[in-house]
Amino acid sequence: MRRYAARFPKADRALDDWARLVLSGKWQNLVETRRMFPHADQVKVKSGRTVTIFNMCGNDFRLITAIHYDRQKVFVLNFLTHAEYSRHHWKYRL
Repeated sequence: MRRYAARFPKADRALDDWARLVLSGKWQNLVETRRMFPHADQVKVKSGRTVTIFNMCGNDFRLITAIHYDRQKVFVLNFLTHAEYSRHHWKYRL
């Protein structure tokens, strides 16, 4: 997260806020995740797995995560600008 905040200073506060909320969350599924983050979406990637995408900074960035609801763990996989995300190259690396 620090690496992403250093690369995109505009997102520093949003990333910090997101991390604090995630640490306080006890979600069991996407519906519960959306209660805290209404714009969270799930996307299937090339590996066949599902990742959860969070819009950050008013849609300027996308935070790509893997949420393991059964273990109550959230793994940050990537942080992209909206333009980088829209190219869809990231889907083929996961």
